[in-house]
Amino acid sequence: MSQQPAVYILASRRHGTLYIGVTSQLVQRTWRHKNDVVAGFTQRYGVHLLVHYELHADMLTAIAREKQLKKWNRAWKIQLIESHNPDWRDLWDEVTR
Repeated sequence: MSQQPAVYILASRRHGTLYIGVTSQLVQRTWRHKNDVVAGFTQRYGVHLLVHYELHADMLTAIAREKQLKKWNRAWKIQLIESHNPDWRDLWDEVTR
């Protein structure tokens, strides 16, 4: 999975602050967010829980999906998360297996 394009959503807590991103290295990018390696939004707001991710065949598709999700209203984003992860579990262990 290390080089597979992915869209991901991080949260500060259940129903907390959300962050949507895209990467070709989900494990490495999530680790950087969790460990506040780069100053920015996720560090400032404590957004460290990986609550949703989607793998895509290519980066263009992943970027298009990221842009789509960023335009969604908050209720739709929460519904998406809860449709796959109703308990808002941190999916870090799942992606690092």
